Amino acid sequence: MKKIAIIFSHAPYGTNLGQEGLNLALSMSCYVENIGIFFVGDGIFQILNYQKPHYILSQSYYLTFKILITNNINNFYLCYDSLLQRGFYEHSHFILNINICSFKKIRKKIQKFDFILNF
Repeated sequence: MKKIAIIFSHAPYGTNLGQEGLNLALSMSCYVENIGIFFVGDGIFQILNYQKPHYILSQSYYLTFKILITNNINNFYLCYDSLLQRGFYEHSHFILNINICSFKKIRKKIQKFDFILNF
């Protein structure tokens, strides 16, 4: 069975990339058993808790990330370097229980996947 890595590297609002990546992960979970979800760069804002997108007249979709757990996707990784660069020092601000790794470890983990999709 092929392994697929989905990387979220863009901020959640302003483009559809986050929503598209989330929809893809949900639909692929029906067919692929080994999916890894990675949050790097501005992608860490995708799962930030207490978002208020209605202030900028956008729809909220960040809570939908919790559905990934019910679809047997449990491999969530967040870049520690990106976390520090954006002023976060702990992972309690996020809606998922997530593995926090250095950029080097994340790069090594991503290399083990057969397909890599970036959103």
